[in-house]
Amino acid sequence: MLHPVFRLAASQPQLLAEHAAGYVGLLAEELAESGAHFKRRITWQIVGLLGLMVAAILGGVALLLWASLPAVSMQQPWLLWFVPLVPAVLGALALWASSSDNAQPAFATLREQLDQDAAMLRRTTSP
Repeated sequence: MLHPVFRLAASQPQLLAEHAAGYVGLLAEELAESGAHFKRRITWQIVGLLGLMVAAILGGVALLLWASLPAVSMQQPWLLWFVPLVPAVLGALALWASSSDNAQPAFATLREQLDQDAAMLRRTTSP
């Protein structure tokens, strides 16, 4: 006795071709979605790391100014810690945004479709 898929492939091959085309379309959609998510996450990580690097450089400059200038000649000493704090906070927020992006697992829809098709094939072959 032939498996129902083989009978279908012999009698109506266009149905299997349409099904395969559906899989290709689903794969292309999943790849585009995963690629966009990956680009967004990498962009947030780069922005965050650059913000933290700028904060470290400005913090080092502020530390050198604090060490080299007399305290009485500084008119606004709070700027020495406030200026590096701004890019540090922005960098930390960008890194947090990159890690808190709640996207579904990659290719979840494709896996679900494959599972449904496998279950359907098992139902047709079971006695």
